[in-house]
Amino acid sequence: MADSWTSPGWDVHLDWHPGSGRQGLADALRRAIREGRLAPGTAVPSTRALAKDLGVARGTVTRVYADLTTEGYLRTSQGAPTRVAAINPATPVPEKTGPRAAPWVPDARWDLYPGRPDLSSFPRAAWASATRRVLQEAPANVFDYGEVRGSAALRESLARYLSRSRGVVAEPDRIVVCGGFSHALTVLCQVLRERGETSLAFEDPSLPQIRENASRAGLRLAGVPVDEAGMQLSLVDNPAVVVTPAHQYPLGVTLAPERRTALARWATTTGGLVIEDDYDGEFRFDRQPVGALQALAPDRIVYTGTVSKTLAPATRIGWLVLPRSLVEPVRAALAATGWRPPTLDHLVLADMLDSGAYDRHVRQRRTTYRRRRDRLLSLLPKGFRPIGISAGLHLLVLLPPHLSEAEVIRAALRESVAIDGLGRHWFAEGEHPQGIVLGYATPAEHAFGPAVEALMRALGQFSSGPG
Repeated sequence: MADSWTSPGWDVHLDWHPGSGRQGLADALRRAIREGRLAPGTAVPSTRALAKDLGVARGTVTRVYADLTTEGYLRTSQGAPTRVAAINPATPVPEKTGPRAAPWVPDARWDLYPGRPDLSSFPRAAWASATRRVLQEAPANVFDYGEVRGSAALRESLARYLSRSRGVVAEPDRIVVCGGFSHALTVLCQVLRERGETSLAFEDPSLPQIRENASRAGLRLAGVPVDEAGMQLSLVDNPAVVVTPAHQYPLGVTLAPERRTALARWATTTGGLVIEDDYDGEFRFDRQPVGALQALAPDRIVYTGTVSKTLAPATRIGWLVLPRSLVEPVRAALAATGWRPPTLDHLVLADMLDSGAYDRHVRQRRTTYRRRRDRLLSLLPKGFRPIGISAGLHLLVLLPPHLSEAEVIRAALRESVAIDGLGRHWFAEGEHPQGIVLGYATPAEHAFGPAVEALMRALGQFSSGPG
């Protein structure tokens, strides 16, 4: 494969190399635009043409174009080719440089990018106290290679916690502890492939990084539209589906009661598999959290959870509550990768669950995040329409009809505020609602006020006043 792309009227060296993946292609296009090799107004090739020439999946090019449109490098118009946007040299969009965790977060003073809790709130004292107790009381064999499924003590503690807090049917021998949700989903997808499955459905829109895990496992992906009542189940045509029923990401809706029942019935009667991603189920602000979907059909629904949103992503602890038929296949798939869990960290989390320290931390965070969400809602300018239930760590705001995500994201970056766009979450190109996704949980407590003030300065230029 070449590292340049040539067509009539478009002779551009992309400085791209095979194997650099989606990020490498996006970086190459950014450099070409920034350095003037792709001038403003230039029509870029269709996703099909560029994918064919470079020998990559069309979906990869589609996602790159969507990302660059959100960042302001490209502009789209219905019925017209995608073109290079005019970038103001005085306020360039920062380039992705060096290794970064996906998704890329722009370099900015104020961070309202979704997907993370307030890292400064990590309960250091409680974690340290639990660590001391574990080290003082644990037998020497905890320093040996741990059980692939995770510490027995943590699985027992999780079974009790998930049963009382989320209504999950969670016996310890059905729980497998993994290195976070992405790790868990990757292993599940490998098991599905080994069992002969070829496709997996996701909500549309949904988090693209999670979909990529399934794609790398060799599964064909399908998108199922989401409306105000959640995933439209009548459009599911796959043997397995991933859902976020308690708080859909990124739209923020909840799966309606009748659809919850219908989804469990579909799994039971068809032999389908539901993967329930309960990524922020502890954070419901206006009422008690809705119980887990898994309890409606424990032998057909996989329940997944993590402490990445409650404690911190760095803990790398997530779990699967599996139908009995999947426990051994998942354990074997984990063992085949050489996975050995961090037993000491598992015992520390088990201690916090049993002592009540984890619950106290979650209650405190719930109060703080509710206050932050309410503050953000009270300041949104006219025309910016929030949607979704009162829950979680993010807020989706639909834009006034005359605005694009790229315009708003550029305006936020000029105020040094990092936010996300809704556009990259859709499966396919086309006409979609324009929106921004705001992570109000992300800033440290001292930074939340200034971050929101800077965001409102950016949004204020598009509106006459608060809504």
